[in-house]
Parts: sequence; structure tokens; C-alpha cells
Amino acid sequence: MGIGHAREHTYGHSGTSGPDGAEEGARLDRAAVERAGRRLADRVWRTPVLRCEPLDTRCGARLWLKAENLQRGGSFKVRGALLAVEHLAMSGSRGAIAQSTGNHAIAVALAARQYGLPAVVVLPTDAPPAKIHRVREAGAEVVTAGTLLADRVAAVSDLRGTLGYDVIDPYQNPHVVAGQGTATAELLDQAAEQGARLDAVVVPVGGGSAIAGACLTAEGREVAVVGAEPQAVPALTTALRADRPVTVTAGYTIADGLRPDRIGALPFTIARGAVAAVETVSEEAIAEAMRAAFLHARLVIEPAAAAALAAALEHASRLGTDVGVLLSGGNVEPSLAAALLTGQEVSAPDTAAV
Repeated sequence: MGIGHAREHTYGHSGTSGPDGAEEGARLDRAAVERAGRRLADRVWRTPVLRCEPLDTRCGARLWLKAENLQRGGSFKVRGALLAVEHLAMSGSRGAIAQSTGNHAIAVALAARQYGLPAVVVLPTDAPPAKIHRVREAGAEVVTAGTLLADRVAAVSDLRGTLGYDVIDPYQNPHVVAGQGTATAELLDQAAEQGARLDAVVVPVGGGSAIAGACLTAEGREVAVVGAEPQAVPALTTALRADRPVTVTAGYTIADGLRPDRIGALPFTIARGAVAAVETVSEEAIAEAMRAAFLHARLVIEPAAAAALAAALEHASRLGTDVGVLLSGGNVEPSLAAALLTGQEVSAPDTAAV
């Protein structure tokens, strides 16, 4: 399962920014997450860890729900974005560019505004209107490009050449990965403060920053890290089987935050020997988990977060007695939330990649 051994991951050698927005020469390990936590103190909210008896009864284990849907910007992504933008500001950057399915864009926009940097974000053409609105509300410019990760990456490359801004990649940037790991670190600490040692943590998998950060946090601890991804986009599952990141044929998923069709190279390097398991969940299970969070825990979470809860509800009893769940965000489109919470069938939009 890759737990109980301290490891160090180095990305590149030169200490400069690579074409994918990763800062080369950065070292990533559990200590890097701990340093990130200290840097983020009083800059992000220490979101609550909640318990819910009906959900515990349903899955046969004690679930510890890390409510990052209540975080600044509506998701855990602000953690990594603040660190990455701070690094750019201290380096004299002219501005920031980021590609995202939504939450990373919101987080970069908020962080860039805080540091006085202009920001341009590239979103898919079918990005949820609510997320587009939040990005613009934070003061960033929005560019849309296709529905696939490759479309957005190409647009970022063009913008970088035109504007001369620096790229903050949501998966490849080591500051982002370390920052995202602080959410899992807080979850472990908060459970311990209540007298519980978690046997496992379940985190959603999109491009990989959450699972990578969780794996770094778990180094030297007896806690299993379990990923959860939609059956429609099994990017990490496929990569682990191939022993390398590969582009998958992505079907439509309501979990728009988990739509990247390729796991990031840096997250894969970290997760490949450390993740205990990756569970794929159906669209029906994601929708049902979202309803369960609302009805029983009184939490409004987005489908990406519901994917982690869905995996926990199905598999927690075999993961241990106490299982943490990273509820990664709550930026759900109101119309989608209304449909899912009332049990209506949701179909893929005409513009979605299927």
C-alpha cells in the first residue's frame, strides 16, 4: 500500500519553470506539506470535520467528513493556488495563467487578486456557468477552449507565448500539490484531536493533485490513501494498469471537476507506489451520495466531492473502523443540484465530450 516509508520526490533540476507550469527542482515529501500548512496558517479556513450517524450506519464504519465545500472559494483548491501565486508574486511575475475544469480557476483568480497579479484562466466550453461567474467575479479573464484537457493545455501554451504570464498548472505545480495535501493533513489532525486514528482517507481523483497531496501527507503514517474517480473517466485506474499516464476516452460525468482525461505526470509519480486502491464509482452512486450528504449531513457538495463519499459509502467497511473523506468542494451548478437532489435524470449536454 506504500505507507509507512518516507519518500522524497524531485521534479526536474534547474529551479526554473517548465513548459507545463511545474517549478523544476522542487522537492515534495511529507515535510513539504507540513511547511505548506505553516505558510497557509490564517490564510485558509480550517474547515470542520463532521460526523453523521446515518451515513456511518449505512456504510458500517465511522466516517470523518472534511468539509472543504466550506473553504474559501468553495473548494480545497485555494490551498495550492495561494502558495503558487505567492511564489509568482515573490518572483516578479507579470501574471498568471491556469487551465482548469473550474475550481482551480476560481482559486487562482482569488489568489491573483490578493497578490495584485492579472490572471487569465482557460476553461472548457461546457464549464458550469456558476464557476465561470465566480472566476469573473474574482477579477480574472476567462478563455474557453474545447472540452478536453489537451484543448486547454494548447490554449495555455498560446496565451503564455502571447502574454508572457507564468503558468500555474493544477496538477504539475509542486506548490499546488503540497498545498492540496494540507487538507488531508488537517483531516488526520482533526480526527486525532477527537481521539480517532484514521485507517484510511478517501479523496477524489481528477488531474491528481488531491491524491498526490494525500499520499505525501500519509508518508510515515499507518493510513491508507484511496482514490475515487468516475467510471466514465478512469484516468488514474488506467494509468496504474499501464504504469504510466495515458489519455483515456472520457465519457460524460456529472462530476465536472473529475473530467481530466489524463492524470498529471507529477501526481502519478507520487501516487503510483503509495495509493492503496482506486475505486471507480457510477454516475448513479455519485448522485445518490450527493443526496445523502444533503439529506443526512446537511451539506451541499459538488459531484466531484460526492464521488469520494460514494466510494466511502460502498467500501469503508473493508477499509477500517475510521475512514476520512475529503469533501473537496461545493461549487455545484444550482440547476444540477436541484435536479440531482430531487432525483431527476441528468443527461449529457450536447457540447460534452462523450
